[in-house]
Amino acid sequence: MNYSRGNSVLDVAVTTTTSIYEPNAIPAANSERGETLPVSNPADKDSLFFELGLWLSGLESFLNIRNHSFIEENRGKAASRDWTKEFRLTHSTLLLCSRLTFQLSKILKQSENEKSENSLDLIEGLDIDLQNTEISKDEIYKLSLVLKDAVLLNEGLLRAAPLKFGEWAAWGNTLSEKLKSVEIVSKLITRAEKTGEGFLPEILTALLESKPLPFSTEADLRLVLPRFAKILKWLSVIETMLQTDEPLKPSLLVFSRIYEQIQELTGYINNRLLRFPNEEDELFTQLDGAAYTASLELRKVYNYELAGLTEMRSTPLIYAKIETAFSLLNDSFQLTLINFAQLIDPQIETYKVFPKLKTKLEQSIILRRNLWVLSKSVKEAEQNPDKFPMKQLHAQLKDFLKTTVNFLFYKDRETVERFIEEVLVTSSKKDLVPILHRFGAYLETLFGQVNMRVVLANHPFDYEK
Repeated sequence: MNYSRGNSVLDVAVTTTTSIYEPNAIPAANSERGETLPVSNPADKDSLFFELGLWLSGLESFLNIRNHSFIEENRGKAASRDWTKEFRLTHSTLLLCSRLTFQLSKILKQSENEKSENSLDLIEGLDIDLQNTEISKDEIYKLSLVLKDAVLLNEGLLRAAPLKFGEWAAWGNTLSEKLKSVEIVSKLITRAEKTGEGFLPEILTALLESKPLPFSTEADLRLVLPRFAKILKWLSVIETMLQTDEPLKPSLLVFSRIYEQIQELTGYINNRLLRFPNEEDELFTQLDGAAYTASLELRKVYNYELAGLTEMRSTPLIYAKIETAFSLLNDSFQLTLINFAQLIDPQIETYKVFPKLKTKLEQSIILRRNLWVLSKSVKEAEQNPDKFPMKQLHAQLKDFLKTTVNFLFYKDRETVERFIEEVLVTSSKKDLVPILHRFGAYLETLFGQVNMRVVLANHPFDYEK
């Protein structure tokens, strides 16, 4: 099969992915009506392989209705509502997979056509990689055909909007079968997961290699830790999307895969605990705590933060919920890995494993303290507005805006800023009192939420007597 000729199926697929964004088609915007997703540097083939496997895995999980993690609790409402937004998410992901496949095909073409001596090492490296992963050019070509057909079919379905649950279920089954028919899909997902399993912090990997451990303990850790690393690798993709201001609704597909990964992890740990010979063993305690924490965070994130997110239209609200969901899971799993590291070496400094957590801890301690002080001042001002020095309160509020408000999650930051603005512009004591009352109640609730942050688990607040 000749891959060097023009107007190949791969070329047509990429042409298709760009032509739909012409006028009167689905707009490419950071909204529910079609999201454009970023593509890696074409020169980085390892990143291309990983991203393609990651998004295919997310698509596979998102289409699995039985494990669908974003369906509302009211199943009747879920069955009757418009599911067009889910179709748009699969559409944008199929476009991204088509582009990634096209970029991989270009690398393979280059490896065939390059004949200069300077490029021999690159060609040999590509051949070895493809051989190791058992991914051939023919398989990539077949995947491009399936993706092209799926994109066209998805576009046709979108033109029939609104779409109900029956159409979504049929589309999910059809697309799942199409992807399963191409063997390379499972190979790419497996390769991406193997990459994720190597996402352990270097210091933790070094501890496993250098510290003497009982055979059973080391065996359990070598089986469990890569599962945590894989989840953190998937979460790192969401972190990048948050930091680079990319469209965030497609991250639901990544969260779908993480949902299944956490379920698999907790199931594995629970099965291992049932067969554990000694419940007094410290490893038993750590595994039990890890499974409980993972189950707890799973419910927080998927039953509250992400539930019904596909229906939301507000960009700030979507950002706030994705940020909170990411932080809850990421901090929790990082601290779990730190606990395992300290099981291997009790003398290890906590933040050598994840240095960023030290900054989060310092910021959370400052935030919690300043919230407590501000809450006290607001309550005192509310109780005695005639005698309380309002200039002092105003200065305190302005300082909080300058130094501390950025330590809050986005969803809380906007509310605090709005309350502070109301207090600063309200001069009438009569009007100010109810504002201070609401603000004080909100600060008290916010203080409680901040105090429950995972990074503060071992740092109880010293309440003033």
